[in-house]
Amino acid sequence: MAAATSVQLYSLREQCAVDFRAVLRRLGEIGFVGVETAGFHGLTGAEVRAALDDAGLVASSAHINLASDDDFARALDEHAALGCSIVVVPVLAPKAFSDLDAIRRGADHLNRVHALARQRDLTLAYHNHFWEFPIIDGRPGLLHLFDLVDRTIVAEVDVYWARVGGVDPSALLRELGSRAALLHVKDGPAANPEQNMVAVGDGAIDVPGAVAAAPEAAWHIVELDRCDTDMFDAVARSYQYLVDHGLSRGRR
Repeated sequence: MAAATSVQLYSLREQCAVDFRAVLRRLGEIGFVGVETAGFHGLTGAEVRAALDDAGLVASSAHINLASDDDFARALDEHAALGCSIVVVPVLAPKAFSDLDAIRRGADHLNRVHALARQRDLTLAYHNHFWEFPIIDGRPGLLHLFDLVDRTIVAEVDVYWARVGGVDPSALLRELGSRAALLHVKDGPAANPEQNMVAVGDGAIDVPGAVAAAPEAAWHIVELDRCDTDMFDAVARSYQYLVDHGLSRGRR
């Protein structure tokens, strides 16, 4: 069965800041199965869960920024009401991939918060940007990171940023294998980090190839950091492309 469709709500952060519940309702009407949270916009975790229920959505996953262990634990507890099983560390700073020692320090931090997540029956994931891919001892930095963290920490592979970072997303996904549990599906020119994204299917990314390279991914999560076009329109067109081409599963 194809992976289910979700949206990283960072894509719609401006709209969420105005009326979070209305955004969720509209995403449910489009046909998405889930959303990936990036903050609660003034609601409690229980209120977000109720709004998701009303919209016919589930929480596929949640982004939680790294912090001190105590603060990260509190954030995990705040997210307990969402009902998702995966929490994602959205970023390590570029300097964390400057050399193997820096990558080891980042891995140690991920391993510590992973233990906190496991205490709450949650799986920890790491989401890449474009700076995780310097070649160190013949391997991209991101792969060194996954060599060093606990084997049950999984990858949320952003296929667009991987391409911008100079690697073939499909090859990266094949290398990660079953650890590629989530895909961030975005599209655009992919020539440099400053360019705006476009609806999935309209850019330079080989989305079908990436999807085929990660058959065990549970969720395909649309994320468009910024677009020249209306964001809701781009998100809806992305959903339609994924579902119409049989790459991902919607609610209809």
